[in-house]
Amino acid sequence: MVHRILIVTAVAAEADSVTAGLTTAAPEHVPLPGGLALRRHADGDRARVDVLVGGVGPAAVAAATGTALAYASLTSTSTGTGTGTGTGTGTSTDAGRRELPYDLVVSAGIAGGFRPAAPLGSLVVSSAIVAADLGAETPDGYLAVDALGFGRSVHPVPGELTGRIAAALAAEGLPCAVAPVLTVSTVTGTARRAAELAERHPGAAAEAMEGFGVAEAAAAYGVPVVELRAVSNAVGPRDRAAWRIGDALDALRHAVRLLGRTVFVEAP
Repeated sequence: MVHRILIVTAVAAEADSVTAGLTTAAPEHVPLPGGLALRRHADGDRARVDVLVGGVGPAAVAAATGTALAYASLTSTSTGTGTGTGTGTGTSTDAGRRELPYDLVVSAGIAGGFRPAAPLGSLVVSSAIVAADLGAETPDGYLAVDALGFGRSVHPVPGELTGRIAAALAAEGLPCAVAPVLTVSTVTGTARRAAELAERHPGAAAEAMEGFGVAEAAAAYGVPVVELRAVSNAVGPRDRAAWRIGDALDALRHAVRLLGRTVFVEAP
């Protein structure tokens, strides 16, 4: 059985690091509706990893991820093939069993890290993917959207999945925190905002802009999802001189290279 993984990044530089971690050969480019394209990497009969540049922010990346999942679902239906197991809104086989368009979706890229949990250059694997600012400010404080009765603001990630990823990274000596990753629409730029987020979401290790959008799309198809972030800067006052984007992209590449040989070729 070939395991199919979809890795979604925000920008091309992140996708380049992911691609470099997967193979030295040029990937196949698969066009998608809406002007999107997949970078497809195949590892014989073991795994196939598709990399998608989904755009910046939760809305853009949710739309792009949904497009990729819909395309995979429709093409599986037209060819009569399936790739995953479980339940959800994936394709149906002749036996009436529902198949998932992918076995796993990964939101990957660089991020800001909360000190001291996630220092520069370290990796964060999401124990939960959290919409940190989707809600309402009230005189009594912030209320998340689920507290308002409108949907959800958290996608928990199964501990078995995060445990396998963290163990694979740790085996190669890559620093890794397993903790909530926050999705924001406005990047934190002040100490006050950083303190507010840390108080509102105890234990959070990283902040980025896409994870929750990817998770919402994956959930619609019943596909497992996890977020993998490499820390390029500290959450707080913006200090571009202190950013280490190159180091974070290198850490992302190393992590994907390792996971491509381990977790991505195993059953989810």
